[in-house]
Amino acid sequence: MPVSDADMVRAWTHVLTLSKLKPQEVVTVLTSDGTHPQTLRTALIAASTLGARVNRLDLPPVNAEHAHSRDSLAYLGTTPLTGNRAAMAALKESDLVLDLMTLLFSPEQMEILESGTKILLAVEPPEVLVRLLPSLEDKATVGEATALLKAAKEMHVTSRAGTDLRLPIGEFPTVQEYGFVDEPGRWDHWPSGFGFTFPNEGQASGRIVLDKGDILLPMKSYLTSQIEMTVEKGYVTAITGGLDADLLNDYMDTFADPEAYAISHIGWGTQKRARWSTLGLYDREQTLGMDARAFAGNFLFSLGPNNEAGGSRTTACHIDIPMRNCTVSLDGRDVVREGKLLAGKELAQ
Repeated sequence: MPVSDADMVRAWTHVLTLSKLKPQEVVTVLTSDGTHPQTLRTALIAASTLGARVNRLDLPPVNAEHAHSRDSLAYLGTTPLTGNRAAMAALKESDLVLDLMTLLFSPEQMEILESGTKILLAVEPPEVLVRLLPSLEDKATVGEATALLKAAKEMHVTSRAGTDLRLPIGEFPTVQEYGFVDEPGRWDHWPSGFGFTFPNEGQASGRIVLDKGDILLPMKSYLTSQIEMTVEKGYVTAITGGLDADLLNDYMDTFADPEAYAISHIGWGTQKRARWSTLGLYDREQTLGMDARAFAGNFLFSLGPNNEAGGSRTTACHIDIPMRNCTVSLDGRDVVREGKLLAGKELAQ
């Protein structure tokens, strides 16, 4: 059902307060043609009410000649900030950027963050933003997950469908996504709820079997048949199966980039209010699919770049794949068991 402006202003006020926005700080709202008008107008009201100096920077979309869909993650090449010195200067001089456009995996985003500016991405529909409003409890839960990741040397993922994937870790930092930005130079995404890292370069190996009901993003589709992936020396070297595999192969072939097949971030969802089934309730152009990425107990892995964590690999192709019913182990200890997120005493069993 629709969300009132009053509810959205309260939601923005909550998130901006968690993000430690102070009076007189400079907030720049970054927008483009696809920005949701209600999200924009309520963000402006909430930030202004909290005493911030609020600007709006509206930039035209780019990459039309490469677009496979209207999804902002379907092509990660140049951004409207590429070569745009004036826009970059404004964003780096801001205390907080509210990204209602989507800058993910771009060198420009990294440069803005290095200046100390905080960036909060918020592009899901208003009703998703309100339902998955972040909390300090979410931060604590994600923090526990990333602490386990940081201490581990290997992630091992298995499933009854046949997945048996070994992922040595430790070369790259861990990343927390809990939905607000409470430290200088921090990026986050409202909504979210997961922790992740990247496998050591060139070391991931094994077999991934995507089962019926697993999700491909940005396709935003539930699989109707199994897809098998062979992983060798950090790269997917074969993708086989039926129609779903054919569709995935054809999509990835269009990028003509071997780096698109590298194993990218790996982790698991912790957000208990996110639902696996929600994606089926939306038109594909309405949502980025954050319920799918964050629902508690998923194994979320991706293909493509690792520059988000300081790696050197960039590619315009990025595919997120939330899987159900997997067991995720760190150095032999289960943290997710057959799709169930473990906590407390269960982690020791």
